[in-house]
Amino acid sequence: MQTKKTIMVVDDNPDLIYSVKEGLGSVAKNYDIIGVESGKKCLDILRKKKPDLILLDIMMPNMDGWDLCAKIKSNKKTETIPIIFLTAKTDAISKSMGRLASKDYIEKPFEVSDLNRRINMVLTKK
Repeated sequence: MQTKKTIMVVDDNPDLIYSVKEGLGSVAKNYDIIGVESGKKCLDILRKKKPDLILLDIMMPNMDGWDLCAKIKSNKKTETIPIIFLTAKTDAISKSMGRLASKDYIEKPFEVSDLNRRINMVLTKK
């Protein structure tokens, strides 16, 4: 039996977190999804639990996805967690910075089947 992979979804929009949970749950039964609505909460959880992958929004209040990504990557305990940006930022600079800082860069809106495929690609390369 395949072990479940834990995916943390960090987004200030609870509807998006719900959509990702429900969407991935309908196409893939091998994920445990943790929804987190802020960068601070994400860092608090990471002190106790290390997910297999983080889906990270860029535009969030207080601590944006860029800052959160930098904090995750600068911590020895969390630096190896793969990050996929899941964002509405579609400008060329954000895309190229995002591809440098993360394993993938997915624009909203997205297809759940495509999201699942890209998550699988990152997790199998890990």
